[in-house]
Amino acid sequence: MNDYIARATAADNSIRAFAIRSTDLVEEARRIHHMSPVCTAALGRLLSAGAMMGSMMKGDGDLLTIQYRCDGPIGGMTVTADSAGNVKGYVADPQVDIPRKYKGKLDVGSAVGHGILSVSMDLGLRDPYSGQCEIQTGEIGDDLAYYFTMSEQTPSAVGLGVKVDTDCSVLQAGGFILQLMPFASEETISALETRVAELEPVTAMLERGMGPEEILTHILGDMGLDIFETRDCRFHCDCSKERVSRALATLNKKDLDEIIADGESIEVRCWFCNKAYQFSIPELTAIEEYGSRRD
Repeated sequence: MNDYIARATAADNSIRAFAIRSTDLVEEARRIHHMSPVCTAALGRLLSAGAMMGSMMKGDGDLLTIQYRCDGPIGGMTVTADSAGNVKGYVADPQVDIPRKYKGKLDVGSAVGHGILSVSMDLGLRDPYSGQCEIQTGEIGDDLAYYFTMSEQTPSAVGLGVKVDTDCSVLQAGGFILQLMPFASEETISALETRVAELEPVTAMLERGMGPEEILTHILGDMGLDIFETRDCRFHCDCSKERVSRALATLNKKDLDEIIADGESIEVRCWFCNKAYQFSIPELTAIEEYGSRRD
């Protein structure tokens, strides 16, 4: 089964719902960043949520960024996603490992700690939308549910899960987001709260062979569920040497002069995909000249 997102509505459009199977993209992130199990679980949950939140946007050039600025040992996380199912992200300290809560349960909350969760969306407007809230538990799903409710005034249930094997590879990853529209009836709200409270973990549903459509059907199948779209998703970074060159050109002249004066080529590594780009002294000189002309 490939990674993909299902989008749906239920209860006469008073619930909008998203579910994702993200096992492969989370495994790709783990492999690229050489992450410990707890970091894989933390970033994997945020990547899953980011991909689903990206699918909420409509424009081809729309871009979502989610950041955790936290005091836990992972040091912070950043995820970006577009509306086409592409998502990427990184953890500040991907090798951090901490004791498990209990056998089989990674302690993501302790790894994240306290701080601020921020979400920004560049929708091609003059100013990007941005909102933030305090991190509630560090368990990612709880934090995002709180963010939706407090910052976007959209009561939401967010379920996210990542199961890591003994060799640190990803066995299962995925999640769901359920959101109540302002006109949802009290009966619908009560029914949804009851069902969410009784749900088994997302990874357990995935292990039983349930895909995104089956997860949504399991939760909302008798509430007029309408699954109207599925779309593939993947871990994808759009970095390039040209884009890194443009970033280097924004450095102030003094910093570039010092780099060039060292007389040695430099390596610049992408935070998101860990790809390294080499720049020779002639290339750095050309970048400096370009930056000077632009100024």
